This record gives sequence, structure tokens and C-alpha cells, in this order.
Amino acid sequence: MPILLFLLDTSASMNQRTYLGTTYLDIAKGAVEVFMKLRARDPASRGDRYMLVTFDDPPYGVKAGWKENHATFMCELKNLQASGLTTLGHALRTAFDLLNLNRLVSGIDNYGQGRNPFFLEPSIIITITDGNKLTHSSGVPDELHLPLHSPLAGSELTKEPFRWDQRLFALVLRLPGAAAPDSEQLGSVPNDDSAITQMCEVTGGRSYSVLTQRMLNQCLESLVQKVQSGVVINFEKTGPDPPPLGEGEPWHSCHKLIYVRPNPKTGVPVGHWPIPESFWPDQNSPTLPPRTAHPVVRFSCVDCEPMVIDKLPFDKYELEPSPLTQYVLERKSPHMCWQVFVGSSSKQSDLGHPFGYLKASTTLTCVNLFVMPYNYPVLLPLLDDLFKVHKLKPNLKWRQAFEMYLKTMPPYYLLPLKKAMRMMGAPNLIADNLDCGLSYSVISYLKKLSQQAKMESDRLIVSVGKKAPQETRIKVKNHSSALSLAHRRDFKQLLQGITGEGPLRVNDINFKEFAGFQIGLLNKDVKPQAYRNAYDIPRRNLLDQLTRMRSNLLRTSQKLIRGQDEDYLHTIPVAQMGNYQEYLKMMPSPLREIDPDQPKRLHTFGNPFKQDKKGMMIDEADEFVAGPQNKKRVNSGDSMSSSVKRRRSMSPLLRRPLSPIGNTNHIKSPAQNHNKPSNVGDKISPSPETKPGQGTTVDQDDPEVPMAEERAEEEESVEEQMKEEKYNCDRLSPQSNTESSETEPETLRVIKEVRKPGRNYEAIMRLLHEVKVYAIIHFKCILFITARFKIKLIYRKKYPIIFTRI
Repeated sequence: MPILLFLLDTSASMNQRTYLGTTYLDIAKGAVEVFMKLRARDPASRGDRYMLVTFDDPPYGVKAGWKENHATFMCELKNLQASGLTTLGHALRTAFDLLNLNRLVSGIDNYGQGRNPFFLEPSIIITITDGNKLTHSSGVPDELHLPLHSPLAGSELTKEPFRWDQRLFALVLRLPGAAAPDSEQLGSVPNDDSAITQMCEVTGGRSYSVLTQRMLNQCLESLVQKVQSGVVINFEKTGPDPPPLGEGEPWHSCHKLIYVRPNPKTGVPVGHWPIPESFWPDQNSPTLPPRTAHPVVRFSCVDCEPMVIDKLPFDKYELEPSPLTQYVLERKSPHMCWQVFVGSSSKQSDLGHPFGYLKASTTLTCVNLFVMPYNYPVLLPLLDDLFKVHKLKPNLKWRQAFEMYLKTMPPYYLLPLKKAMRMMGAPNLIADNLDCGLSYSVISYLKKLSQQAKMESDRLIVSVGKKAPQETRIKVKNHSSALSLAHRRDFKQLLQGITGEGPLRVNDINFKEFAGFQIGLLNKDVKPQAYRNAYDIPRRNLLDQLTRMRSNLLRTSQKLIRGQDEDYLHTIPVAQMGNYQEYLKMMPSPLREIDPDQPKRLHTFGNPFKQDKKGMMIDEADEFVAGPQNKKRVNSGDSMSSSVKRRRSMSPLLRRPLSPIGNTNHIKSPAQNHNKPSNVGDKISPSPETKPGQGTTVDQDDPEVPMAEERAEEEESVEEQMKEEKYNCDRLSPQSNTESSETEPETLRVIKEVRKPGRNYEAIMRLLHEVKVYAIIHFKCILFITARFKIKLIYRKKYPIIFTRI
């Protein structure tokens, strides 16, 4: 999964405009977007990870790191502004530390155990800058210097700040500002002569000197082709030179990439053998010697025959085109090879033993690096005899020769060799008690570094995207012992000399007093404005700045100095014009609430007067009126089970009696009905004159009391059914319009009287007496429409008088 890190120059010099009418920073942003579009054409770009780093001071320079998604990357890219210094060295160090953040945690570098080319995180750093002079807070350096000390744990184990799978490329913008060049250069883009060019070449990359927009597009297409999975190796010749083939570019020393192709099935590179370290591991050594970022591989120009046996795995890597590959291909010897070594990898010799060879392909199209077991010219004949001669039953002589070979091999080759022999069918020739060759102190140190790196990784991930704190005021110290200008008696005369109204007395003015003084502003969104340095003011703002400075100088009142006028206060960027929510949050409330004790209103969409009913008191009558509207039907068979659930107690006067008011003389006593079977539906509640709460007492042990309560619950369910049936009847009955229009005002009046506070129930009783006709019409509709036998029985049992009249 390639990592593409864009390092953008955000110094103040990136604000200069080109002949296209845009600034260098705008061109840099557009170049990033064009590169991403070109890269998206490749199907392998699905696994790309994009990062964004600027020249801001650490830790604010990292805008998008390991955890940020594509949307965050694009948002941070669009919001970049050019202001600051050209601190290229610190920015490069920040970019390398960001890439090396998880290497110790994942163990990808494998310190002291050989370099595995198939353990890699291919990274491309693309720097876009204008190539101007480097600037720092301490001065203007002539050369590019990266900070030696890094806060990242384990950085001392590698001499350079980068690794062998990280390459640096630079797009140096040299577009003129006056007019476009007359003739554009065709062909390859030349290297730039800025300070970053040498750094690019060290890492295996290069720089581009961009003069036109067309040349920029050409460079971007070239960079897309550079996104390859591989590691950089220093190839150096050792021994005598081969016969010369003619004059050409120097090929004796080459600093190029070897391509590490991923497995087509898994998408992950697969390998077996490491490249040896440049030292012999010592179990008594308490520390590890630091390694170089790029291994130095020496090749001998003595022709040898390539060696290989059946079933023995080997690794094959293609070399990037270079003068070395061109020279090997010109020899036209595809059946010969050159052995490769790593110095000081063996105990006996400085050159070490060969671990592979360079060989041209059979079609003479490329040169490949074959990585074999260490000292393979000795091991391969032994393995060939083991399978062909001894038939996996070696004798004592063979075992002694094999033991001698193991002593000349670095200890970290034991594990891959054991795996290879298991694949070949000889798993028991190497003991299981493998020794990696590192001391206990080194192993403990590497584990400790891994834990520290994990903590540093978490800390850096949290700090990504944070904005630098903006200073609203600067404490000014008077370094001079003389009296300040503001306390002098002739301050007005000095002020007139500055404004041009009087003679200027230069000798009396100390221009170095309060050097770097800035206005302290009350508005935190406005950046501090410089008093002295006029070169920091953009050309388009010179007149406005001069007007503000004049108003500040001529203000003789004791009020605080204002840093902006009314026009400047309301001048905001176009991107922030629609952000009115932040402005409304800072505004004080123009009006206060009429009554603070009243519950706050909810500003809901469509109805700003809707109130929050959670904090309001609910009257029992309100719940009685609105409650049954959302209830479901309750059958008579479920009335007994539903009676167990207790409802909120209602006022006794709101309960409807069993018969209409005014017809109580038709109610028969239980004594008159002693011959009839009694059930729950035939129970008769006490008359209004004997209800509790009106001066009478009720015996709690009387069995009629719980049955009366069950009767009340059954009445409520019947009333719910009556209201729903009334609604259905009104829709179907031809007389529904006239009848509802006659009874609706009385019903509304009843509801209004019920909701009124107090204990005056006379009006309620009178209105209920007026709407008794409503009940008779309702029952007619029910009997006319419904055919349910159970509902007819319930109504006949509960309202016998009405049914006799009907």
C-alpha cells in the first residue's frame, strides 16, 4: 500500500503571482488534485494513503496523517494559507518522523536481523516549493540542514532520518510573473539547482524545475510513474574491471531502486531471504551499531555461472534502469552472472560471502538481483548431495561439512534456512533451539523502544489537525532605560513631526524602542497587525493599513487603541460569509424573557410556539379528554383482564352514571331483581346522592366495592368503543352532517367547562343534561351499522332504558 505524502511550502513567498494570475500556493494545490486524478487511473491506487504536511512549526505542520480520511485531506488542502518562513529542514524532518511512526511497532526494519526487502512501506514524498532562500527564526542558512535530534524513539538506530523505501521528489516552481516564456522546452524536465535537489538524490528521487503550466503537467505524469513498490540500494563495484565496451556513463557506483512486486494472489510481497547486515552479531554486545538507510551492496565483475537447485526457494528483484543495467545488458551475456556481497557480514573476511548475484534476463530487457542463502556456493552442493546421493540419510562427513557451513552463516539466517529445508522435505537437519545472535540487553531495548514508539504514535495522532494558538496581544518590554516617548512632555510635537505637520526631530526618537510591537486586539478572529515592518503588508492593503495607522496615531483620547475600523471589521473571506452561526453565538441576547419562571419554548420547525409538555403540569381532566383518542379497542372478553391495570383516579363527578341523568327513577333495586341471575354487567352503582365524597361512607369489606370498580373500568372501555363507532357512523350516515352540527357546539362547551379550574360543577351537569340526545342518536347508528353480537349485549345490559325506547 503506497504512502503518498505531500509537503507543501506555506511560506509567505508562495503568495507571489505568476503570469497565469494565480499564486504559487494555488498552483501547488491544483497540482496535488491533478496528481490524484492521474493516479486514480491505476487500479493499484485503491490502497493509496495520502498525507499532508506544511512548513508550519511542529506539531501544527501535520494536517493529515495516518488516521485522516480523504475528505479531511481535501478540506485541509483547500484551507492552506501562505504565511511564515521557509523552514524546509524542519518540515522534512517532520515528514520523515511521520512516516517512521509505526515502523518500530510493526518491526518492519528488523534491526540486527538482516534487511528484508519484502517487509516495506513504499513511500513517496512530493515537495512543492518555490525554491527561494531558506529562512529560519535565527537567520538565513545557506545550506539545507535537517535537525539531528528527533523526538521519535529508536531514531538513533539509523544514521539518516529516512529509510530505504522512502524517496523524495521536489517540484520547484519557477513560473515567471510578468509573461509566459516564448518557447517551452521539450523533452525531459531539468533538475533544479536549489538546496532540496541534493536531498532528493540521496533518497533515490529527483527534483524538477517547473517553468510553465505545461511542464508542470508533464512532471506530474512522470511522478505518477514513479509510484512503485521497492527499496533503494547502493551498488558499488569491487575487484577488477571487466573488459571495456566503449565510452559511456559511469556505472561503477549506482544508487537505484529494486522493484519489489506484490504477489498477484495476495497483493502482498513474498520473500524468503534477507540482505545481510554490515556487521556480525555479537551476543556480548549491549547495543546495536547504527545502520545506514541504504545498504551498500558490492558486486564483483568476475563472470560466474548462476547456481540453482530444485525446490530451493530464491528471491528475484528487478533493478530500476540505470547506467549499471545498461552496461550489463550491452555485454549480452544472459547466461553469466556477477556475485554480490555485503562488507563485514562475515567473521573471516571484510568482503564477506556472496548472498546472491546480478544477472541479465534471457530476453536482455532488464537486469535482476537474485537473493539466495548466505554463502550459497557452499550450501547448494551440500543440499544437492543430500537429495541425490544420500537420499536424505547423510553420513558423518556430510554432517561435519554442514556444521562448518552453519558456523560461517550469520545466526539470523537459521530461521529462513530451516523453513526452506522443511519445504524441500528435510525438516530435522537444523535444531529447534535457534539463536538469533542478539544479546538479552539488545532484545529488551528493542521491546522498550516499541512501547515508547506506540505511545509517541498515539500522541502524534491526537495532535494532528490542531490549529496553532493565535496570540491576541504581545507583552511589550521597554529595554531602554530612558523615558518612554509617551511620557515625554513634547510628545505632541514629536507626533506632529511623524505625521508631517511639523519638523521631524530624528535624534529625539528612538526607533528601536518596542521593536516588533503589535496591536493587541479585542477581536480574536483578526490577526495582530504589525506597526513597524511595512514589507509585511500586501500591496492591495497598503492604503487601508495607512488609514488605520493614521487614525490610531491621531487618536488623543484615553480609549484603547483600535486595530480596525468598521469597514475592516465587516470584511471577511468569501468562504466564511455563510457561517452566521458562530456570529450569532457571540452576539448577546437582545431581549430578555418576560417571565424567567415560565418553561422555555421549543423553537421547532414550522411551529415556533410549540411548548415542551414534559415540564408542564397536566390536569386530570385534560388526560381524561385526550386519553382515549389514542387507545385501542378493548373487547368485552378482555374487560376483566384490563380491569387489573389501575388508571389514574378521576373526579367522581366526571364519571358517567349507568343511566342518563334524569331517568334514575327507572333503576330497579337488587331486591326487585332477586329472581334474575346477576353478573358483572347487571351490577348497579350507587346513586349520585350516595357516592363517596358527598358525606357518605363506603365499607371497604363490602364485595360490591371491587365489583363497582371493575364495572367502572368496563364502562370506560365501552365509552371508547362508542366514540370510535360514532366516528364510523358519522361517515356513513346521511344524517351525520346535520346531527353533528347540532351537537358539536354543546360537546365543545362541555370540554371547555371540564378544563376550567375550580370546583363549580353545576355548569358541567347542566351541559351534560343538554346533550343526552347525542347518546340516543349514537346508539341508533351503532345498531344500524354494526353486526357484532357482543357489543349489542353489552349495550343492552348497561343501558336497558335506552334500548326499550329504541
